[in-house]
Amino acid sequence: MSGYPGLGLALTTLALLVPASLAMAQGKPAPSTPQAKPAPATAQAKPAAGGGYAQRFASECAACHGANGKSETPGTPILAGQHSYYAVTQLFLFREGRRSNEAMTAVAKSLKDADLRGFSDFIGTLAPVSAVPPEAPLDASRMSRGQMVAQERKCLFCHGPDLSGGQQVPRIAGQREEYLRESLEGYRLGKRIGYTPAMIEPASQLSPEDVETLAYFAAHLPGASAGSTAK
Repeated sequence: MSGYPGLGLALTTLALLVPASLAMAQGKPAPSTPQAKPAPATAQAKPAAGGGYAQRFASECAACHGANGKSETPGTPILAGQHSYYAVTQLFLFREGRRSNEAMTAVAKSLKDADLRGFSDFIGTLAPVSAVPPEAPLDASRMSRGQMVAQERKCLFCHGPDLSGGQQVPRIAGQREEYLRESLEGYRLGKRIGYTPAMIEPASQLSPEDVETLAYFAAHLPGASAGSTAK
């Protein structure tokens, strides 16, 4: 991790934050710590994935990401169907300055750990949707090429054969095509990092044409809006 200054410390902090979100998403009590103390009666904490964060999402996030998590704004990702484990990680990275986005950094910098968990757990309850209308025409040759590139670059190994992801791996099926293109290009050029450098090597081997093809394939993957998502 020598090429990512401060990443080790960020990972350690994230390791303490994520299990609570994952445990709540699985319906299990979050692991306690020796330092944990009950909140004073005058300052009760808000429920992690309850109405409080649903309301806050509607007032603070929906303008860009959509009321049901389906963004209609170019360049803004769909959150519906995203995994809470992955969402809490990304919110953490924005808050700590590990991901660069002016709007998200402004929002995330004031969030407490409980807020990161609360928002991510609510996001994990949003049913998957697709950015592409079901009646949209499909380019069979591009889909075939995309399937081949996805297999060659091990996309399906991590993101799953239906690209629905899981836990710390994002759902990319049905995501906005231009957002996928921008993200892949960022990884390809080494301008975007995650909480691990897992995407850097496979993405660095992509050609600009591969980026276009993969973005199209993932966005248009049939059945992207069907089924449930693992939190």
